[in-house]
Amino acid sequence: MKAINITAFTDDPSQIEEIKAVIKSLKIKYQISTINEPESPYNPDFVKMIRQGEKDIKSGKGIGMTIDEMENLCK
Repeated sequence: MKAINITAFTDDPSQIEEIKAVIKSLKIKYQISTINEPESPYNPDFVKMIRQGEKDIKSGKGIGMTIDEMENLCK
């Protein structure tokens, strides 16, 4: 027996049932797992902080700064 992975993007539960029926009619053993959303490689707190920064910039919060000014802050 050889296992393969197939990803099906369904719109509603009835489509899942139809896929099961086709597989059963072929007398193939199967296992179904659902994937809700791919996991992000980023720390959720970091993502939240970046998104908050983007919102702040759009709402006019923050200041403009040159590269030289930024480098001087890091010294």
